[in-house]
Amino acid sequence: MSKRKELPSAQIYRLRLTLVGVSFALASVVLSVFVDWLEDTMQVNQLLLASLHWIAELLLVAGAFGLVTDFFAGRARDKANRAIYREEQEEMIPTYVDSVLEAFSASPEKLERVASPKLLDDLASNALSLRLGDDQFARELYEDIRDQAIRSAERWYDVEVRIRLSGIPERSTSGTPRFDVTVEWEYTTIPSSKVRRFMCVSDRSEYNEVRDDAPATQAWFMTPRPGMDASSRESYELLEFSVDGQPLKIRRSARKSGQTYSVDLGGRRDGGEPVRLRQVFRTVTPMWGHRLYFELRQPSRGVSLSLDYTNTSIANMHVSDTVSTNRPIRLTRTPPGGAGKEVGVDATGWLMPKTGFAFTWTLESELPRDAEAREAA
Repeated sequence: MSKRKELPSAQIYRLRLTLVGVSFALASVVLSVFVDWLEDTMQVNQLLLASLHWIAELLLVAGAFGLVTDFFAGRARDKANRAIYREEQEEMIPTYVDSVLEAFSASPEKLERVASPKLLDDLASNALSLRLGDDQFARELYEDIRDQAIRSAERWYDVEVRIRLSGIPERSTSGTPRFDVTVEWEYTTIPSSKVRRFMCVSDRSEYNEVRDDAPATQAWFMTPRPGMDASSRESYELLEFSVDGQPLKIRRSARKSGQTYSVDLGGRRDGGEPVRLRQVFRTVTPMWGHRLYFELRQPSRGVSLSLDYTNTSIANMHVSDTVSTNRPIRLTRTPPGGAGKEVGVDATGWLMPKTGFAFTWTLESELPRDAEAREAA
């Protein structure tokens, strides 16, 4: 068993007691020498000399007795004091723990001053484990959510996505029937980068490389097909980018495998204040592709997405989502007989990155010609 280390207060007490004992012994020696000197040099009453000798011996005995008593009784006294202190601490520990936890839960700033990132992770993981009753599930679930949130450069609020599909009257030179797609994104955020880039690429490896640079770079992948060229303005074009309603200048560069549009935010991100960003781009998609997919690249709260396909030959539009949330997703459609054709999706809570919405359609020409069969379809 390792030797218990004495507290500084106990060491000071022992030092003071030793000094008192030594002082008594020195006083006894000095007094004895003084009495001997009186007895040799002066005629002094013997009763006085005897009294002084008795006092000197008493001082010596008192000092020695104090040291001996402390030597034998000090450890027992220290042990008893430690036991009393330990009992008091054990009684107060629940109160201390409750006070600390209450202070930390009420004020994250206080927890931030004393907790390291690892401690915070352990606290959160343990708390989730208590709630779920499964340590492994809680730890892996927390790590997944934590990594998605921490690696995200921005958080988007009040996200509005408006999409409009329109039929293109003329066919391309290769005769590919296409839809014109106009997409408008609008959201509030604190920009994480000075420059925003919008890319349209036809090379899958290039797309995979730049998609991880979100939100500074937003990429649109276009499969090479007849009449669809990722490097052409006719296939993809950034029409507008604005900050708080103020349009910014757009620069374009093109290459064989695609094109890039760049927007310099300038000093609009230096203040660290939220701004409202709006971006509008136009692209094309083949009618027979039957699918458009839109993905959130940052944690987003309050997402509203609508798709207008009034000016198309689409008979029916379906929406599927990859949303992991306990808040219900609200789906709306233009009622039969209403003006236009539109479908909308609304989510009120937080949606994590890689949440996606896929729109798939059936063309009028693909339905059966028989009226009864068309209605059944």
